[in-house]
Amino acid sequence: MNTPSLLNMTAPLRDDFDIPYHDLGPSERAPRLALVAGIHGNELNGVFVLSRLADFLHSIARGERSGQHLRERVIIIPAVNVLGVNTRSRPWPFDKIDINCMFPGREDGETTQRIAAAVLNVTRSAYYRVDVHASNLDIEEMPQVRLYDPNDDERATACLFGLPAVIERPLNKVFVTTLLRAWRRFGGENFVIQGGLAGNLQTNHCEQLFRGLVAFLDRTGIVEGLTLAEDEEDLRYFNNNQTFAVLSDHAGFFVSRRVVGRWIQAGDLIGHIYDSFAGTILTEVRAPVGGLVCSLRRQPLLFQGDLLARILTLHESNEAMALALRGQG
Repeated sequence: MNTPSLLNMTAPLRDDFDIPYHDLGPSERAPRLALVAGIHGNELNGVFVLSRLADFLHSIARGERSGQHLRERVIIIPAVNVLGVNTRSRPWPFDKIDINCMFPGREDGETTQRIAAAVLNVTRSAYYRVDVHASNLDIEEMPQVRLYDPNDDERATACLFGLPAVIERPLNKVFVTTLLRAWRRFGGENFVIQGGLAGNLQTNHCEQLFRGLVAFLDRTGIVEGLTLAEDEEDLRYFNNNQTFAVLSDHAGFFVSRRVVGRWIQAGDLIGHIYDSFAGTILTEVRAPVGGLVCSLRRQPLLFQGDLLARILTLHESNEAMALALRGQG
């Protein structure tokens, strides 16, 4: 297999290294889909899922899956931050810069600017573009599609992934140098998929994300001849007025046995906050509203006001929107 490279780079005390990617399908066509993961080196779920998806598509392209055909060109970059993945570092390891703050980049710029420019150059001609993330080291996210100030085409297409939730949010006016913002200048349809927790693999989330991407390939006609399983998630669409952030009213240890992606009722126990010195329970954390638990804190140490959970509600609420904006992440 001939693997193309985004960029060849030198290092002070090791051999040169590349940032490889996969270019599959009819080479004479513009890409129909571009998938990117591993911009943050400690977000391993996306790296694992896209590497598996690339293997799946290569097997179709080689004719190893009877009746299945790759009709459109697909670009897959499993790991943008290759050194970050190797060292489990969220930013680029040498200068600690977040690559997702460097777009559109510069071909003659510093290292992270060159990486950003190379990613954009390879993916911008695709019609569908997907940036796959886990969350940070603190918060676990259920698999979801996130839309930022979407158009109607993006709203409709987001449902084709078959993930349990599509969450619409306003475009952040502070972070204007992300890959998503850079993509929007080239039209097409742009999505962020999020699932899991940084620093490790959550295999149940990975399986759900993989199935969602395969479903998307089928429903958009990029791959022909796929047979999808019948046990798909019930899709729900949520806007910012339906996102309720649960914030801590104490510092201490937060302990929860809840599972993301499950429904709870108002008043149900989410977890406990313990005094980190005395070990006593300071407070019970109960759900202020009923809904779908989409985000849950897994880092136990917290300060007052830290995010504990996000609950997606079936009904809109101005209070939910205000708290959601306070608990963004």
